[in-house]
Amino acid sequence: MTDTIFALSSGAPPAAIAVVRLSGPEAGAALEALAGKLPPPRRAVLAVLRDAVDEILDRALVLWLPGPGTATGEDSAELHLHGGRAVVAAVETALAALPSVRRAEPGEFTRRAFANGCIDLAEAEGLADLLSAETELQRRAAMAMLGGTFSGTVADWHARVLGLSAALELVLDFADEDDAHDRLSEGGLPAQFASGCIKLAGELEVWLARPRAEPLRDGFRVVLAGPPNTGKSTLFNVLVDDEAAITAPEPGTTRDVLVRSVAMSGVPFTFVDTAGLRDEGAGAIEQIGIVRARTEAARADLVLWLGPEGEGPRKGPVWEIAPQCDRHDAPLKRAAQFVLSAHTGEGVDGLRAALIEHARSSLPVPGEVALNARQHGLLADVAAALREASEQFDPLLAAESLRLARIALDRLVGRAGTEDMLDTLFGRFCIGK
Repeated sequence: MTDTIFALSSGAPPAAIAVVRLSGPEAGAALEALAGKLPPPRRAVLAVLRDAVDEILDRALVLWLPGPGTATGEDSAELHLHGGRAVVAAVETALAALPSVRRAEPGEFTRRAFANGCIDLAEAEGLADLLSAETELQRRAAMAMLGGTFSGTVADWHARVLGLSAALELVLDFADEDDAHDRLSEGGLPAQFASGCIKLAGELEVWLARPRAEPLRDGFRVVLAGPPNTGKSTLFNVLVDDEAAITAPEPGTTRDVLVRSVAMSGVPFTFVDTAGLRDEGAGAIEQIGIVRARTEAARADLVLWLGPEGEGPRKGPVWEIAPQCDRHDAPLKRAAQFVLSAHTGEGVDGLRAALIEHARSSLPVPGEVALNARQHGLLADVAAALREASEQFDPLLAAESLRLARIALDRLVGRAGTEDMLDTLFGRFCIGK
């Protein structure tokens, strides 16, 4: 991090304004080279920007933001330019020609903020989710993570595990003293040690039981399944409000998985149209589509079954749908949860409303922290280590279990981790972030 980095942090030009950010030890020198002098700290000033041969590049607002009280913890600067492509390109070329100044990599500004202790890993993940949020639910969940609520809770858990570890250290260090037995349980561990571990593990398991972040980020996954010519693709088109799937009377028209993400009443959905399921008459390509259809049904958050009653998937939530109610020859379903026609629209609004209500009940509560797969796995490791510690009779073994719990908590917020994981996370960001 000895280099000074720069990047366009606003949207792609042309635009009314283009914001170029700089961060690093030479940010002040770079700003002075273009603007002629440094403006007062944290005050927007109009300046004429010139390149190395004194050619005017733009008249812009500039800000000088000395560290460490900045977003990255380093000296920083901002150039608020006119948003034409040629203006941005000329300024970027002038910056790249300065010594120790280079273009930023994707996510490098945020990675520097993490490295300098301005944010922890959980907050960085919240920021990544915020930048990709497309619905109100996604935005509020991301803000909860970015706001530090979860990080503060992890800090509390870490302090409590440290307290349990400290009590064990006292046992190990002073076990030979005359009054040591007064502080120990019958098993030779500190009094209330096991109950303290179990209580904390129980609190973590409540968090583990919460709805996960993946359905919120990727959309509540609804798979339409059934035999050929039951109206799956027609209903799919209606639900996604687009003629995305080809519909035709010929069986086997849909031969592959078709996925569309939409938001309904602020709730993110991913609808999946699949090949018609049949055992006979399918060609080689259609058979591949049938295998994929079964795979999609197995990983769905909800399956809409448009086939014969009771013949849908056995696992996971399945709604019996009686489609094509406008046809006199449509098969009857005695226990159909929804009777509808995608052609006439009858019953579709009721299905759509039920999907929204069901998805909301399955997704995280608005504004509540939702754990992603990485966080969930680490928190499960902490809970398991605490349970294991509570069952130990040897203080050394219990101390080892608590050490593993502390390591997992450190990894949750980035106090320990691997470079590969960090590269993957920060690679999600755009170059100017």
